[in-house]
Amino acid sequence: MSDSGTTWQQARERQISAMRMTCEILGHILRNVSDERARALRDGPDGWSIVEIVCHLRDFDDIFLSRARMMLERDHPPLPAYDHEAMAIERAYQAQSLDEAYGALNASRANFARFFETLTPEQWARGGLHPERDSFSMTDALMQVSAHDLDHLEQITRVLRDG
Repeated sequence: MSDSGTTWQQARERQISAMRMTCEILGHILRNVSDERARALRDGPDGWSIVEIVCHLRDFDDIFLSRARMMLERDHPPLPAYDHEAMAIERAYQAQSLDEAYGALNASRANFARFFETLTPEQWARGGLHPERDSFSMTDALMQVSAHDLDHLEQITRVLRDG
């Protein structure tokens, strides 16, 4: 990758910065949202509440990180699939505190960003077999976090707008 002088390393650094920034943006969005409102406002009649979405983001940071670590530890491992709907129920997302879930997301995100910042070129070359996407690289893992964040930032802002 070298279209306009941008290297893969620079692109990855920008993605890591974006990972951090989405948590900051989410904090601004949630600043005046109470636990009561975060539980009451939903993405449609059967959709998730805001607190459930934040819990999902928090837990999927750990899932994304565990998959990335597996790719470092084993040669092209099959990566586990997760049922996010079942996790929401099993972990009682709806009963959790918005502030605590957001605080835990910030902590996990800082840890995840540090993980990516310390990868060597050899480690960036590692990959795995994603349950939904087939072959999956470490760069794919980084990009997936940003795309996942954007999907849910849009969802939260839409729920707040419509609520």
